Amino acid sequence: MEFSAEQIAGLLHGEVEGDPKASVTTLSKIEEGKPGTLTFLANPIYTPFIYTTDASIVIVNKNLHLEKAVKSGVTLVRVDNAYESFARLMEMYAQIKGTKTGIEQPSFIASSAALGKDCYVGAFAYIGNNVKIGNNVKIYPQVYIGDNCEIGDNTTLFAGVKIYHECKIGANCTVHASTVIGSDGFGFAPNSEGQTFQKVPQIGNVVIEDNVEIGSNSSIDRATMGSTILRKGVKLDNLVQIAHNAEVGENTVIAGLSGVAGSSKVGKNCMIGAQVGIAGHLKIANGVKIGGQSGIGASIEKEGEIVQGSPAFNNSDFKRSYVLFRSLPKLNERINDLTKKVNSK
Repeated sequence: MEFSAEQIAGLLHGEVEGDPKASVTTLSKIEEGKPGTLTFLANPIYTPFIYTTDASIVIVNKNLHLEKAVKSGVTLVRVDNAYESFARLMEMYAQIKGTKTGIEQPSFIASSAALGKDCYVGAFAYIGNNVKIGNNVKIYPQVYIGDNCEIGDNTTLFAGVKIYHECKIGANCTVHASTVIGSDGFGFAPNSEGQTFQKVPQIGNVVIEDNVEIGSNSSIDRATMGSTILRKGVKLDNLVQIAHNAEVGENTVIAGLSGVAGSSKVGKNCMIGAQVGIAGHLKIANGVKIGGQSGIGASIEKEGEIVQGSPAFNNSDFKRSYVLFRSLPKLNERINDLTKKVNSK
């Protein structure tokens, strides 16, 4: 689709500086801008590119001071917050590009399944018995939805997503390619001789509330009993593991290659860095921030705590300790030198 600078300014409550009829059909990075593309400038590091870009329209902050004129053919749209405004436009652009409806063949939809209005079902998708799917749901090719699942309005399941039986996903959710929701939790009990392990049946489910986004190749295990729960607004990166009976609180974000072990409860508004491991049966308070590659082996009860390390502890103490750790070779040399001097007397 084609949009003019005038239309974009209207959508963003911005001001046009240049040609209001300048038009764009796609997006670009500012350093790679070409005629017919829309880009933005928010980070001062990229300011030099405002003078060299060939993008037709650039979204900038209203308070941006230019030392010289931009290139001919470049129109500016000044807004209160360039980054936020461009993000809104990208969201709109993605929605337009992702507008699909209809049922492709071959695909299988059980006769007892119920689909809402304006849904899209891609080729080779499978929708099981008694599945309930809301309005405007996008189900891309090779998605599997097991029996008795529920999918809320405006949710998108990208190619290859697998949702096991009995699971529930809310409205306005996005699940990226090859993620598995509702596979068995890791439950095994040693036999009486302690030589082999007996599988414990996992008869619970997974409940994902509204406005959740899950990255590709992630795994959310079903509960042994009850539910594994992702609360409203949770955002998971790629390759994240949430184990059986765990719960992740509202608006918590978890970066890639992290894992939450069984029955742990993570509070709301937490920020968890990449490659973090949280042991089982712990409680993480609201607003906690955990640095990347940290190991959490005990509950964090103080709200807003910032921790790092493995095992993790207070971030300020970690930084001071790290300075000392890096100095250990020099300190060791000094101790050796002092030891030699003492022994030589």
